[in-house]
Amino acid sequence: MVTLDLFFFLSDVVIKGVTILAPLHSPNTDGIDPDSSTNVCIEDCYIESGDDLVAVKSGWDQFGTSVARPSSNIVIRRLSGTTPTCSGVGIGSEMSGGVSDVLVEDLHVRDSATAVRIKTDRGRGGYILNITIRGVAMERVRVPIRFSRGANDHPDGAYDRSALPRVSRIEISDVVGVGVEKAPVLEGLEGARFEGVCMRNVSLRGISPPAEWRCEYVAGEAVDVFPTPCEALRRGGSGCARGGGTPG
Repeated sequence: MVTLDLFFFLSDVVIKGVTILAPLHSPNTDGIDPDSSTNVCIEDCYIESGDDLVAVKSGWDQFGTSVARPSSNIVIRRLSGTTPTCSGVGIGSEMSGGVSDVLVEDLHVRDSATAVRIKTDRGRGGYILNITIRGVAMERVRVPIRFSRGANDHPDGAYDRSALPRVSRIEISDVVGVGVEKAPVLEGLEGARFEGVCMRNVSLRGISPPAEWRCEYVAGEAVDVFPTPCEALRRGGSGCARGGGTPG
């Protein structure tokens, strides 16, 4: 088993053409986890894992807030693989130092729990901003897109329970899924809803009816999306109007 989990406080890193084969049912076998790092390019990699294939992080609760080393300007492209328990690309849940300007493109996930996941919790603080995910192909994935709260893991009891994360400007586009089991789950936090979510040109097939999205504390917009998204994304708004801004 070989992984690149974790690397901390690095900049100007290229990881290219790497194959990682970890036990599919062993926890904490993340493939590649840039943590509190900037100017990172991960491309042309194949990963099998019992955890996230790639997870972008930036510190854990009060320790991440005090160090304040964000992860930013990260490109993940042409990544493929499988994880039966976790996600193809995850952001968080340790993100207290902040995560911004992440581009994920040409992601191929099969036989997995989730393709794309954004994770956070009360007590984290920090932010997740300017995330662009485009060109996703998936087969036999249980929950294709998941925004989740309540990771409920903290380093100790001294974390600030009032520290809420800010999550805004998340764009997911050009997604095709076949053999998908469930509709997306988008769950923000009460008092800190996820803002500026844009779903565009998303087709998820194979979901047994009723193919209902589960959404709480999110706001944004969906354009050309199947199955019909939740009302929070049908109301329209500024979610799909902001344009780019992530690294290319």
